[in-house]
Amino acid sequence: MNDGKLAYATCPATEAEESISDEMLLKSVAEGDKTAMHIMFARHRARVLHFIQRTVRNPGIAEDLVSQVFLDVWRSANRFEYRARVSTWLLSIARFKAINSLRERIHESIDQDDVHGIADAGDTPDIALDRKETNGILRACIAKLSPAHREIIDMVYERENSPSEVSEMLDIPLATVKSRMFYARKQLASMLVNAGFEVPTSTRRGKQSHLAACI
Repeated sequence: MNDGKLAYATCPATEAEESISDEMLLKSVAEGDKTAMHIMFARHRARVLHFIQRTVRNPGIAEDLVSQVFLDVWRSANRFEYRARVSTWLLSIARFKAINSLRERIHESIDQDDVHGIADAGDTPDIALDRKETNGILRACIAKLSPAHREIIDMVYERENSPSEVSEMLDIPLATVKSRMFYARKQLASMLVNAGFEVPTSTRRGKQSHLAACI
């Protein structure tokens, strides 16, 4: 196994391999058993990939993150404390990787929105400047939210996941997701008003603005 890279064939497991529990496999992985690691990868790869894809919405990035997840399993199997199911542990690693990937991309995504807005042929220089300043205010206010509320804003409004999808991805109750959405929007609206910004309900084209979508 190359450090930093994971490449496994996903061959169908034999009946004997299927009978081995995840816990026994992980113990063997912790002892450096590459065959056990191959079985673990084949058994859980599809579920981990599906979980990550629903978060990052990018097949190429998802495949890369899957490799990172199982590389972490190989490196840290000896630190697993068996307080939860192995499959739950795998998805917690996958969630961490996926959310970090989204956080790294959020600023790039917002910057692209700025570029598209400025490049709009229907915008006057004043409108383009106002849109850029609005996005700057929004970025600054989002940055002041708590990590949990920033995460909700990102996953629901930036990545357009449904509350039920976010509930599954974060492994928290749907009611908790909705509560965080409510308080994140409330705090964001308050900060924007304090910044002297009048919250719009729509753009001049009749579509919901990026700002209005968040609050």
